[in-house]
Amino acid sequence: MEVAKITSRGQITIPIDIRKKLGVKEGDKIIFMEESNRIFVVNAAKIAFANMRAAFAGEADRLGLKDESDVVALVDEVREEMWKERYADHD
Repeated sequence: MEVAKITSRGQITIPIDIRKKLGVKEGDKIIFMEESNRIFVVNAAKIAFANMRAAFAGEADRLGLKDESDVVALVDEVREEMWKERYADHD
C-alpha cells in the first residue's frame, strides 16, 4: 500500500512504485475511473490503445490479413495506389 498527501491545490505525488506499475513518466496523462464505488488510476495511453484495438477488432479478418507479411503487402499496395493517384498526370 502506498500513501500520498494532497496539497492545498488538490495535487498529489504518485509514488515511484505506482508510476512504474502504471508505466507513466513526467508529462504523461492518467485517467481516474470509477467502478463499483472505487476509483482507479489508469495510464491514459494504454486506455487509448485498448479503445483503438477494440475499434479495429475484426478488421484484419475482414481484410484477409493473417500475419505481418499480409499487413506489409497491404501497406505496399496502398502506397502504390497513392503514388499513382498523385503522379499519374506527370508521365
